[in-house]
Amino acid sequence: MDVEDLKFLLLGILTFGYVFKKALDFLNIRRPIGQIPETLSEYVNSQKLIEARAYALANYKFGLLTGTISFLLTFCFIYFGFFGIVDHWLRGFIENPMWLSVVYLGVVFIGSDLVAIPFDYYHTFVIEEKFGFNKSTKATFFSDKAKGYLLSIIVGGGLLLVLLMLIHQMGKDFWWQFWGISALFMVFVNLFYTAWILPIFNKLTPLPEGELKQQIIQYAKSVDFSLENIFVLDGSKRSSKANAFFSGLGKRKKVILYDTLIEQHTPDELVAVLAHEIGHYKKKHLLSGMLIGILQIGILLFILAQFIHNENMSMALGGSEMAIHLNIIGFTVLFSPISTVLGIGMNLISRKNEFEADAFAKETFSGLPLAEALKTLSVNTLSNLNPHPWYVFVHYSHPPLLKRLERLEKDTLVPLV
Repeated sequence: MDVEDLKFLLLGILTFGYVFKKALDFLNIRRPIGQIPETLSEYVNSQKLIEARAYALANYKFGLLTGTISFLLTFCFIYFGFFGIVDHWLRGFIENPMWLSVVYLGVVFIGSDLVAIPFDYYHTFVIEEKFGFNKSTKATFFSDKAKGYLLSIIVGGGLLLVLLMLIHQMGKDFWWQFWGISALFMVFVNLFYTAWILPIFNKLTPLPEGELKQQIIQYAKSVDFSLENIFVLDGSKRSSKANAFFSGLGKRKKVILYDTLIEQHTPDELVAVLAHEIGHYKKKHLLSGMLIGILQIGILLFILAQFIHNENMSMALGGSEMAIHLNIIGFTVLFSPISTVLGIGMNLISRKNEFEADAFAKETFSGLPLAEALKTLSVNTLSNLNPHPWYVFVHYSHPPLLKRLERLEKDTLVPLV
């Protein structure tokens, strides 16, 4: 494929991706609110539905604006060859091709993030603030940005440097070596995320002794699940939204409960949420998810290897000669349709896993408190109770609330502990 054809292929893929995403967003926001389901009648009233609709509309308009700006900037950078102009400018300061690539990609990353900061600020301190979700201060917001940059430079920059070294030394064979390094890195992050990375942004404290901890330990013993590390995360430092998750493997596994989750739910509901998370562990969803993620990285790297030294790709982005960093940028656009398809597949698996984890919680504890917890979470976060099926198919990693409640509330058992 010659340079012009490749250039317009990139522009076509970019345009299709933008139109596809915004069409799904439009279908979803145009979806009628519908009647309040009977199962939610005690939790939701017409005023709450109107508020949830207003929140969805505000996020839709914001996403339309930011998505359009991002699309137009990227389109112009490709069409007018600005990516190549930046490459030509940096060559006046840096001769080593590997360091040129490191600096170039760093400039692109930091530049795009700096453009995004005002929009992130608006979303946090205007939209999230308006609907009562934001608890972050301006100091926390900018501190998170600074910490994120530092972490990106140390971790992301280190990985990028290794990748580029392998590309320059091994040619197309770099992909399987970096694949192995990426796999080890993923395992490392899973093991040490809560110990090394999470504390940079949040404070973790052991769950204090009391009724909740006793019920959690009692339930864990009932399902033969070794559980010693239960921590509370200060999520209220940034948002009123709640969450819980598992991290780590083997003896390093930890349960993280947001303080907002503890504030908003009863002990039975919290144990049910934990039972759901243990269900993921028992069903080996965490392990299979990691393996699938590693496989996806291998596919990505293999395809990247086929384009990494393609001179026409660099020229299509406005370069005057072959540049690995330009080819990496071109590849991210070229790979985006495949990434979308892989994402849909991952979401299909994820929704199946969520149903299985719900079933585990229902069988080993009870479906009723988990259903109550899901209702509270959904109402408190103003989630969409009637999303468009196509939007769910493409974007949802969790089944819609009503689908989960339908299974949980059928012949529900009482709590076992």
